[in-house]
Amino acid sequence: MQDDGAAQAAEPGQEAFPAPGPVRGPGKGRSRALAALGVLGELLITLGLVLGLFVAYSLWWTNVQADRSAAAAGDKLRSSWAAGPTAGPADGPTGAPGAAAIGDDVGFLHVPAMGRDFQVLIRMGTSTEVLDEGVAGVYEQPYKSAMPWDQTGNFALAAHRDGHGAKFHDLDAVHKGDAVVVETKDKWYVYKVDNTLPETSKYDTGIVAPVPAGSGYGGPGRYITLTTCTPVYTSRYRMAVWGSLVRVDAMDAKRTPPPELR
Repeated sequence: MQDDGAAQAAEPGQEAFPAPGPVRGPGKGRSRALAALGVLGELLITLGLVLGLFVAYSLWWTNVQADRSAAAAGDKLRSSWAAGPTAGPADGPTGAPGAAAIGDDVGFLHVPAMGRDFQVLIRMGTSTEVLDEGVAGVYEQPYKSAMPWDQTGNFALAAHRDGHGAKFHDLDAVHKGDAVVVETKDKWYVYKVDNTLPETSKYDTGIVAPVPAGSGYGGPGRYITLTTCTPVYTSRYRMAVWGSLVRVDAMDAKRTPPPELR
């Protein structure tokens, strides 16, 4: 008997052809391509998970950490105020002995337009280490900020818009005519917003000058400037809010807030 696959004998007048060999189609190459696509898909999924975790860390967990840190520091500052008339930093000239230094906590910023109970701890300095603690930092450069109790100058503050507390996330909700209040150990400093700047270069240092560029102010006064990054989730540009002091309220024993905060 002839083996399967052997050539069949040709009939008279017919040409003999060899039996067909094993079929070698594209299956092997296709399997390799599918395997490569599978590996690529797994890598993309892993990359997506890593990016998702990074975003969660940047926009959620850093907020949790910063809020905890700022709350503890704020409680400590208020406790020092309650300890007695000589405890804690008091309002006084910026250059006076014992004046606030970088890293010192000096008060609280209240902005009702960013939330009825919105407040943020104010700390000297605007380095990453300071702002990452969920506070509003006082500019020391390129211009040394005046303090609210100084007779003239610009009290300039910065805070993160996203992550690390995101204290100025809603700064774009503050408009002309809104109140901004600074609470210190001894006084309530009440400002009224006069102008805003939705976007400017991050190199535009004039917005925190003693007489802020673009604010509309024609000369020295007692000003406040709030700055943060824009657009949201980026640090490409800066935005600013400018206000001027309208009055100073004495602090009573109950620390009763001014009408703008009631």
